[in-house]
Amino acid sequence: MPLSNMAVRDIETVIHPYTNLARHREVGPLILNEGRGIHLYDDTGKRYIEGMAGLWCTALGYGNQEIAEAGAEALRRVSFTHAFGGKSHDGVIELSEKLKEIAPCPASKVLFGSSGSEANDMQMKLSWYYNNARGKREKKKIISRMRAYHGVTIASASLTGLPWVHNDFDLPIANVLHTSCPHYYRYGQEGESEQDFASRMAQDLEDMILREGPDTIAAFIGEPLMGAGGVLLPPDGYWEKVNAILEKYDIRFIADEVICGFGRTGNWFGSTTFGMKPQSITMAKAITSAYFPLSALTIEEDLYQAMLDESRKLGTFGHGYTYTAHPVGCAISLKTIEIYQRDKIMERAAKMSPVFQARLKKLADHPLVGEARGVGLIGAVELVADKATKRPFDPKKMVGAATVNTLQEMGLIVRNIQDAVALCPPLIITTDEIHEMFDIFEKGLDAMEAWARKENARA
Repeated sequence: MPLSNMAVRDIETVIHPYTNLARHREVGPLILNEGRGIHLYDDTGKRYIEGMAGLWCTALGYGNQEIAEAGAEALRRVSFTHAFGGKSHDGVIELSEKLKEIAPCPASKVLFGSSGSEANDMQMKLSWYYNNARGKREKKKIISRMRAYHGVTIASASLTGLPWVHNDFDLPIANVLHTSCPHYYRYGQEGESEQDFASRMAQDLEDMILREGPDTIAAFIGEPLMGAGGVLLPPDGYWEKVNAILEKYDIRFIADEVICGFGRTGNWFGSTTFGMKPQSITMAKAITSAYFPLSALTIEEDLYQAMLDESRKLGTFGHGYTYTAHPVGCAISLKTIEIYQRDKIMERAAKMSPVFQARLKKLADHPLVGEARGVGLIGAVELVADKATKRPFDPKKMVGAATVNTLQEMGLIVRNIQDAVALCPPLIITTDEIHEMFDIFEKGLDAMEAWARKENARA
């Protein structure tokens, strides 16, 4: 089918992130012009189930008029004011109070940005700042994990543990370390229990700390579950063991709640779901249900006191962005959180979880699926060439990408992370819509199994 005029114009003007730019010139974009509830509509009027909540973020779905009106009212009232030089507005004050109230860790203050990448960049920067302030200038290394995702700025991309984020960008930068990925299905040893695997992963972390020197380690950052790494759940007992190690060596614990925060796991935050005990959390995405770019991180009291000391010494806190605490973003976030609380969205997600997870786990029986994993309203299936040995497909066959394309043709938008195919629908999804989504997913897997047999893709 020939490309539309709009598609051609896109190809000639737009750079698309996480896209094969060469292939894009051949196939063109999917142009989405309208959204209602869990559905999106392209420029031909075709309807899709948005099975990824955009990029893990549109928790309240599309076309929410309450949120739209909150943003419009903020634009009419004060379209912009910055936070530099002590300037403020009622929205940022009220939102900071609300985030402190619901945070899963003690929070003294809140610092705002525009994206999760930006916020995790700030977490790294503040960890350095904190240790300089308290005279521990060698305590600068940040530990992340292989297959973690924390963003794409120079600092946050360094924290990310995915090769395609580093390749040919000269990343990661110095002072960033990556410990083992705690994915039991892929990295557990023969005969090793999940608890034993968790202990080995924790030991890998402690060995790294001791090898590098505890006095050189500023912080550890971790997602409650590893979202863009493939929806990798922590093994049983993992976070309990990590909590103890970080406390033992005076290492700041940062929980990246960008994907899990605001109900995705059935609780307000994934830290609660998995028993994490961070000093600080990073928030973005569902903080506004993606209706406006906004991120935030909590500032613990010890860090705040250090920031005060530095401000007295240096004369200012020398950090901030033009759009820090944008009044429109704050108004939209306040309305979003109001809806979460009023409509009991966390409780709703917890109620829908058994339906979602039952359909997800059923996919483990499919000949293409090695593992079906998830929690709350997030999950993924890992496609394998051989179920018995867990042998993956040849990456050159791009089975995950082909599966996503097949599902899109069938009216379901999902996302692949190599050969893991993720599902993360809006939290407002109904029981019937869950079943419709998985019915399409099963048909897509059947079509890909037929293709794999025809093309001898398992060879």
